[in-house]
Amino acid sequence: MNNLTDDGAPLAASPLTRAVLEIDQYVSGLGWDQPARLFALVDTDRLRTEEPALAEQLGLDGEGDDAPAPAALTPVEQDELPAGIPLDEFLGTIAWPDAVAGCAMTVERLMLPPSAEASVPEDLQGEGAEERLARWVAEHPERQEVRMTVAVLRDGARESALRLREKDSPTEVLTGPDLVPGLTEALAATFA
Repeated sequence: MNNLTDDGAPLAASPLTRAVLEIDQYVSGLGWDQPARLFALVDTDRLRTEEPALAEQLGLDGEGDDAPAPAALTPVEQDELPAGIPLDEFLGTIAWPDAVAGCAMTVERLMLPPSAEASVPEDLQGEGAEERLARWVAEHPERQEVRMTVAVLRDGARESALRLREKDSPTEVLTGPDLVPGLTEALAATFA
């Protein structure tokens, strides 16, 4: 049995996982070194019923013999995130309308393996520590660049996808609901 789609992406069982992988694939096509991106997740059938012009613009009208069946959730990219505002502060300002079933975000970060935690210098505390820590991580020889795509639904469902820059392939994307708990909680709070 083949566990890949025609374009080489992994098959996904749940609508939320499919939406996360669709967003990951879209952002992957834009290349690396991208800003954070925010997406509303809307119920595709509801979108087609309540906003037919937008659904047509997004290619969700289902017209034509070769038109693929649309996914259950449609990601709609939001405006560019404001520069100079920390991500957690920005997320604290978001309120979604009722028509939005969930939201997703992609961010790129540097990660270190757990073994590097023991070698964090002690002088990375106090004022300016965050900048010094970021610089230390950026210079660490074991750093990994990762793109995280995280999504939550109003009902509490969660999903994440992680893609390492060094293994930038649709078949090398790790998925799971608890891969990025901090960002997942911050996105869930936008529905509180």
